Amino acid sequence: MVLEIRLSNFFSIKDEIVLEMQAANIHTKKAKELEANTFVCGKERLLKTVAIYGANASGKSNIIKAIRACVRMIIESHNYNEGTVFAFMPFKFGGMGQPSRFFIRFLMEGVEYEYAFSMMRTEVLTEELYYYPNGRRSLIFARDERRGMEKKDVYEFRSVIRRPLDVAENTSKKTLFISRASQMDREVAKEVFRYFRERFVLNYTDYDSLAVEALLRANKEAFLKVLRTADSDIVDVRTHRKVKPFITASWDEQGNQWYPRDNRQENQLMIKTFHRSNPAVAFDFFMEESAGTQVLFMMMLTIMNVIKENKVLLIDEIETSLHTKLVEYIIDLFHHSDSAQLIYTTHNTNLLDTNKLRRDQVYFVNKRDDASSDLYSLFDYKDFRENMDMEKAYLQGRFDAIPY
Repeated sequence: MVLEIRLSNFFSIKDEIVLEMQAANIHTKKAKELEANTFVCGKERLLKTVAIYGANASGKSNIIKAIRACVRMIIESHNYNEGTVFAFMPFKFGGMGQPSRFFIRFLMEGVEYEYAFSMMRTEVLTEELYYYPNGRRSLIFARDERRGMEKKDVYEFRSVIRRPLDVAENTSKKTLFISRASQMDREVAKEVFRYFRERFVLNYTDYDSLAVEALLRANKEAFLKVLRTADSDIVDVRTHRKVKPFITASWDEQGNQWYPRDNRQENQLMIKTFHRSNPAVAFDFFMEESAGTQVLFMMMLTIMNVIKENKVLLIDEIETSLHTKLVEYIIDLFHHSDSAQLIYTTHNTNLLDTNKLRRDQVYFVNKRDDASSDLYSLFDYKDFRENMDMEKAYLQGRFDAIPY
C-alpha cells in the first residue's frame, strides 16, 4: 500500500512534489460519511483514490508518466546494457545536467519501507532502502556512485541482505541494486521487487493477451455482471486462438507510400462478444466494438483484478471514451474495495463534490511562471469548508489549475 510518492526533475516537474496517500486528520461529519473512501493498514489510515486536476499542459500527465518511468526502471533495469538511455527527460528549463529523484513510502506485509533513487539519463547516482521492522527506521542498504570507484566505498549495508557485495560487483551504473539483488535471489530485494512488479498496474492496457485470457477465465461471470451494471448490453464473451498473418510495413524513402516488410503467421487472441438483442450473433471485439466499449472492457477487466488483489492502479485521463456516470461507477468500485488504490488524472469536474470525495483526495496541478508543474492538495486550503460547492469554486479559479 502506497503511503507517499515524491518526484523531482522529471519532465515538467522541477522542484520536488509530494503525493500523499495517507488520509489527513479530518473528523468532520462529511469525513465520517466518506469513511469508505479510506482504509486502515496497521496504524495508518490510507486513501483508496486520489484525483489530480489541472489545465491542459499543466503537467498532470507528467506525474503519472514519471511514476510509470520509475516503476519500470525498478522492474527492467537489470536488463539494461551499455548505451541504454533511461525513459524520461529532466526539466528542460533548468533541470538538464541535474539528477532526477524518485522516493516512495509503502507498506508491505504490515511493515513500512522507504525506497529512493536518483539518476541522470544514462546512469544511476544514488539508491537507498530503509524499513521500520520495530517501529524504528533501519537501513537495509545505501548507494552513492559519487563516493569513488570501489564498490566498498560506493555501498553501505546492514546485515539484512546476504553477501551484498557480490550483488554490488554485478551491478553497473545502468542498473538499480534492488533489481540486480532480486535477480540474484536475495530475499528482501525479491520481496520489494515483487511488490513493484505485481502490485503496481501502470495502465489498464498493460496486460498482454495471455493475461487477458487468464483474467477472463477466472472472472468471467463477475466480469459480465460488472459490464451489465455499467450499462453495457454485452451478455457473453468468448476467446480463442487463431493463426493469422501478421503484416508489418515500412515507408519508402520519400515517406509517402508504405510497402509490406514482413508477413509471418502468428497465434493471435480472438475475442468474440455477444449482445442482448441477439445473443446468437458474434461480434469481433477488436473490429466491431466501439472505442468506448473497448476501453470499458479492458478497464473493467483490469480493475476487477486490481480490486480483487488490492493493487495500485495508475490512469491518465480516466474519462477517455467513458461517460461521466461510468467514471463515477469505476471510482465507486475502488471505494467499495478492501484496500485497492487508484491514482488518476481527470478533467471531469462532476466528481468535485464533497459528497463523493474528501478534501485530501483532490489534488491540483498548476503551471508556474517558469513552466514547471506545482502539485498541491485541496486540503491545503484551510478556508475551504465542506458545505461549499467544490466544483463551482474550482471552475471560478479559486484553486488555480484552470486555463486562462
